[in-house]
Amino acid sequence: MASLSALRMLSAPCHTARLRPARSSTLIISPTSSSASYRFSHISNYNRPAVDGMRYLSTLPPRVGRRIVHQLMTQAPYSTAAEQPASGSGTKFVYNIAASYVGKGLPFNPSTHVFHFNPYHRVSKPGKKAKSARPESGQDAFFVSRVGNRPGEVALGVADGVGGWMDSGVDPADFSHAFCDYMAAAAYENDRQPTKIASAAANGPAAPAGGEGNTSDNAPLTARSLMQKGYEAVCHDPTIKAGGSTAVVGMLDESGTMEVANLGDSGFVILRLNGVHTASEPQTHAFNTPFQLSVVPPSMLLRAATFGGGLLIDQPRDADVTRHKLKHGDVVVFGSDGLWDNLFNQDILRLVSSTMQKLGAWKGTDAGVQVAEDLTPFTKLDSDDKPIFTLQSFIATHIVSAAKSASMNAKLDGPFAKEVKKYYPQDAWHGGKEDDICVVVVLVSEEPADMATPKPRL
Repeated sequence: MASLSALRMLSAPCHTARLRPARSSTLIISPTSSSASYRFSHISNYNRPAVDGMRYLSTLPPRVGRRIVHQLMTQAPYSTAAEQPASGSGTKFVYNIAASYVGKGLPFNPSTHVFHFNPYHRVSKPGKKAKSARPESGQDAFFVSRVGNRPGEVALGVADGVGGWMDSGVDPADFSHAFCDYMAAAAYENDRQPTKIASAAANGPAAPAGGEGNTSDNAPLTARSLMQKGYEAVCHDPTIKAGGSTAVVGMLDESGTMEVANLGDSGFVILRLNGVHTASEPQTHAFNTPFQLSVVPPSMLLRAATFGGGLLIDQPRDADVTRHKLKHGDVVVFGSDGLWDNLFNQDILRLVSSTMQKLGAWKGTDAGVQVAEDLTPFTKLDSDDKPIFTLQSFIATHIVSAAKSASMNAKLDGPFAKEVKKYYPQDAWHGGKEDDICVVVVLVSEEPADMATPKPRL
């Protein structure tokens, strides 16, 4: 009966949700960025329907749905409005991460199209994976890795292979998946120096000597330098003859500082206490032509030099780099353009807010929305049951399910349809945009520094 009442609660409307713009604390350090604050747009889409918790759970097998509710409801009491932990030297930040994905044209299965991040797992060396071992994410790829031997520091990213290379007989997935594999390996093997993201943020936007563009072994690892390392490795990989990809790369440390390098139209959004706190802006050369890293074969370079024609070969130094101070209870969503072309930021906020509040991680009070003091019961990985369900994985699969549904809806206009109308008013495009979809969700938790971090039993 407890599971039935929980399911009913998930289907009930959320009266405490308040969609509101929030001023961004982002420090923009790239000259190509257009604004230092998130501009709350598409206000007219507040009433855009989104997949609610009950409808999503109803798509799962009954046993799976009951297990989700049991783990997320009975393992943790419904939280009261708790004061947030005071940030300082006595606390550390823990990042609870999951990813979900689905390739274009494939049916979405939330039980298998999901990844649970465990900082104690090894990262495979690049080139060891067969194509058949790749996740079913199509031309999208992602990675999550601890940084060196420091499980409290995390590197992650999403890359979207440029589909236009298919016209030249190139599989765009080869570039994006190899790119992510190389970045994961570079982060995992970085044992020489701390990332020093927080100290870089304190020093302001000026990059120190040997910083952003320096990929030497002695340089501190940053989001942009990790992107550079992955790109250089792909360029020197003899199996990657050609291809291209957009990329968004994040670095998170125990002080609660997140640095993001974003190149192209992948991106991220930070959700805080029922508001869109910060969101990235896409980088494009023209409509549907994002910034992209590329490997261009010599024959194509020669043809362009002889007969003319433009080639898009952007560099990691062109990425927008931003630094953010995270807080306990924040939800950060990274995604490929398959997400952003089909769901507005308000749609994502509505999905996340409904789940967080109805399960007790966020709590609406007369004083506003507050965060449960202890998020561990919602996020812990150690479980005797398989498959494992956590709040972060539930949010990730929920978002992908909603984006997949929106992409196949031919009547409800999404963000991509609005962009088409902006650039081509005479075009009759309606509905969503079918594409590969990849999402990485970070649920931020602040804990006492002396709290031991047990190794999950997976």
